[in-house]
Amino acid sequence: MADDAPSTATEITSHVLESEDVRVTLLSLGCIVQDWQVAGRSVTLGYDRVESYLDNRNHFGEVVGRVANRIRNGHFSLLGRDYRLPITSPPHHLHGGPLGFGRRLWRADPDGSRGVLFSLHSPDRDQGYPGAVDVEVFIKLTGHRLIWEMTAKPDQPTPINLAQHLYFNLNGSGAARGHVLYLNADSYTPNDETGCPTGQIVPVADTQFDFRTARSLNEADIQGQGFDHNMVLNMGRGRPTAELTGSDLHLRLWTDQPGLQLYDGGNLASTGAALPGQSHQPGTAICLEAQGFPNAPNEPAFPSIICTPDQPYFQRTEIEIAPKP
Repeated sequence: MADDAPSTATEITSHVLESEDVRVTLLSLGCIVQDWQVAGRSVTLGYDRVESYLDNRNHFGEVVGRVANRIRNGHFSLLGRDYRLPITSPPHHLHGGPLGFGRRLWRADPDGSRGVLFSLHSPDRDQGYPGAVDVEVFIKLTGHRLIWEMTAKPDQPTPINLAQHLYFNLNGSGAARGHVLYLNADSYTPNDETGCPTGQIVPVADTQFDFRTARSLNEADIQGQGFDHNMVLNMGRGRPTAELTGSDLHLRLWTDQPGLQLYDGGNLASTGAALPGQSHQPGTAICLEAQGFPNAPNEPAFPSIICTPDQPYFQRTEIEIAPKP
């Protein structure tokens, strides 16, 4: 790992969580979910060999940050100062930079087969960001439900926006755009031609982004334009934020975040040996990334992702994958 990524960890370790018929394999590299099995079926894309995650261009299973998603042109201003970040998805900064949190060795403190507490220190000017940040991610398994509790405490104001970056295929293999999706979202943020939000928030009604009534991605996107967009979530209790249904498994997601990036894996490419039975090709998985809005530091109308010592970062996201009711 790079000299500017201090950590008490010195090698990648693997930790297995088990509950009922669920088995989840976690890595200390990037808090990665390497494999999530339900009744012996892998329901998230991953690599068969740990070494393949050293070149994890797809961000399989990572916790991405310090800021997930895009920051336009790798630039933002904060408290009268300009900050320049490395360009990782031209012309934009993506997922925290080339040594973002998903590429780092975290300290792992397992709690048996129940969960793992991961911790990381991110120094001042790490990947260009101001301020030092101490980050903890507690991943725990309860029944069929995997839970992320993520906290980040900065020593000065800085943008923070973490996200789990799992690729779901509830059938285990094959095309995933036939999965049926429900989203509790009345609006979304449209992108420009570079894939970065324009700053608008528009209704999903009469668009391919309307999943308030569950339908497959194929049905919603007949013209095949694809999905890599931030959905504006309706906050509140009750029905899950998102639901995804395959042939015989059903996913439910709850989160306290204002946005959820819907990505249909249109740019997927194989960079390592896949888990048995999988194919890492375009359209073989769906990402549901709970997070703040992309490019929020440059869009005053978006919910702020600026955190301070007095207002640190917190996220709780729960994902349950179980047989269809």
